[in-house]
Amino acid sequence: ICPPAAYLEAALAAVGDSGVVVGAQDCSPVGADAARTGEISAGMLADVGARYVIVGHSERRTLLGETDEQVRQKAEAAQAAGLTPIVCVGETQAQRESGQANAVVAAQVRGSTPAAAAPLVLAYEPVWAIGGSRTPTLPEIAEVHAIVRGELSARYGASAEGVRVLYGGSVNPKNAAEIFAVEGVDGALVGRAA
Repeated sequence: ICPPAAYLEAALAAVGDSGVVVGAQDCSPVGADAARTGEISAGMLADVGARYVIVGHSERRTLLGETDEQVRQKAEAAQAAGLTPIVCVGETQAQRESGQANAVVAAQVRGSTPAAAAPLVLAYEPVWAIGGSRTPTLPEIAEVHAIVRGELSARYGASAEGVRVLYGGSVNPKNAAEIFAVEGVDGALVGRAA
């Protein structure tokens, strides 16, 4: 689970030794020794017990203008601190409707992923499907996941096999099983429906 940073310690205390792992929703792109007032470094997250951190979530990309380069820097900072980054990629509705979805996602994978394949999780989250009632069709999910896998293989070679690729975007109890059955989907990044 990845609660807001203010609740990380409470979440860690609540899960105890249950086997549930806690992560954060974002981290600073700079190392722990760089001064950035108000930023939360990956090292700080590791210090309190987080094991994962989400970077590049569509809300941060669209609302805050985060770039692929900033997302990559965050992912690399997370890895350096011993965390597993969950790198999010996904197209907007306009990009989907104009036929650019596959190219946008491929470019985000190339630009947002860290130099090392491990540890790393990648989540495909079409922006237009997050928190709504619409999801891509199962063939569309399969198509994008195949593109993601291809980009990861081109970048990391055989090491790409160890990267889990999740689907996120209006996953709920009614559609989860069919999404999990899609070729190339290794799990889900679930928000509101969690």
